Amino acid sequence: MSGSVSPARGPAAAALATCQAGSEDEALEEELMDGDESRSWTPQEKALHEARLKAKAKRRLRRTSSRDSTREPAPEGGEPSPDPSSPKGKTNDRKSRMGKGRGLPKKGGAGGKGVWGAPGLVYGYQEPDARDPNYDESSQGDTVYATVTPELEEGELEKNVHPMVLEYFEHGDTLEVMELLKELNLGSRKHAVPSLAVALALEGKASHRELTSRLLSDLVGKVMTSEDIARAFDKMLKDLPDLILDTPEAPQMLGQFIARAVADHALPLDFLDRYKGRVDCEHARAALDRAAVLLRIKRDVNQLDNVWGVGGGQRPVKHLIKEMNLLLREYLLSGEVSEAEHCLRELEVPHFHHELVYEAVVMVLESTGETPVVMMVKLLKVLWETGLVTLDQMNRGFQRVYDELGDISLDVPLAHRILERLVDLCFEEGVITKQLRDTCPARGRKRFVSEGDGGQIKQ
Repeated sequence: MSGSVSPARGPAAAALATCQAGSEDEALEEELMDGDESRSWTPQEKALHEARLKAKAKRRLRRTSSRDSTREPAPEGGEPSPDPSSPKGKTNDRKSRMGKGRGLPKKGGAGGKGVWGAPGLVYGYQEPDARDPNYDESSQGDTVYATVTPELEEGELEKNVHPMVLEYFEHGDTLEVMELLKELNLGSRKHAVPSLAVALALEGKASHRELTSRLLSDLVGKVMTSEDIARAFDKMLKDLPDLILDTPEAPQMLGQFIARAVADHALPLDFLDRYKGRVDCEHARAALDRAAVLLRIKRDVNQLDNVWGVGGGQRPVKHLIKEMNLLLREYLLSGEVSEAEHCLRELEVPHFHHELVYEAVVMVLESTGETPVVMMVKLLKVLWETGLVTLDQMNRGFQRVYDELGDISLDVPLAHRILERLVDLCFEEGVITKQLRDTCPARGRKRFVSEGDGGQIKQ
């Protein structure tokens, strides 16, 4: 047979190994003897040759033992084991013959390097078990993903809030400002918003300060707390020495802001009490004194709503007419064009400037002498050149006088002549257009027969 019978277990296998070793020693002696007959050996060469032969014999013995260990032991009945080269002998052999694994299919048809497993196996939804000892009803709800916005730095906050406040001064919508602020992560810098708004309002107009006070009142409870507003005013009081460099009236204005904020419940009621006996800066003391005086005098909190005055667009028409008449009379007395211009700007009614032109012309018609005519022409020229009174407002003002000239002539018989003189001077100074000058009424009303002149109608 081509195959060999595997050695028996126990003493038989040991005896067989001893026989093999003995046979190898005998072969070694025979080889040495053959070498002695063929040549003469020196002691060193003989010892080296013997060592080589022994090493060769040991290698043969190890190879034989390795082959025998892979074979199935012989059954007790003495039946020979099957041929290892036959397919039947590899039925239960778990050793891979391909060098690429056991040859079995992958678990679940997935896996491998860089793969988590079968699709849906890892990310499959697992229903929470209420009987699980680690089950927590409050933390087992649906996963909610929220957008996290980093907290704004000081420079970024000013960069975002500054144009926001300036735009608010134009539209006056506090709801829009609150929506924009909610999109920003103000964090611990919420107090910077009121302080920046107040600083810009100090440099602006009275209407801007009124809008800022309203904004502070609306922000409390929705975007920030009253303590955030208090921190803002604390910072403003410390910065007063720098603020007065640009706005000399800053202490008085800041005091009005504080009084209005306390009245609107934007500041705690004890805000002023916190500073009693603790203020060293004279500017801060002036601001706090101003606030205390306003709160003490106007015990009715509602009266503080007009601490900045009424905005131009919200003022009654009669009040605006009265203010413009006062402005023109003061100008005729003082002759200061800049002061009249400043007062007109403070009214903040650019859409109502035609009333100023109308009142100025009527005042000239009702005056006597040449001086009022010259002064009013000078004032209208300055207002026209600075753009404070537009072409449309100028035309509307003069046209109103033209339309009412008949009624004005009842009280001022010389109204036509004075108006012609005024219109000619205004045209020479470039205040009105040629078309407006040509439309000026040149003649008075027709007189009836009963009024004299020999029964003839005056043409």
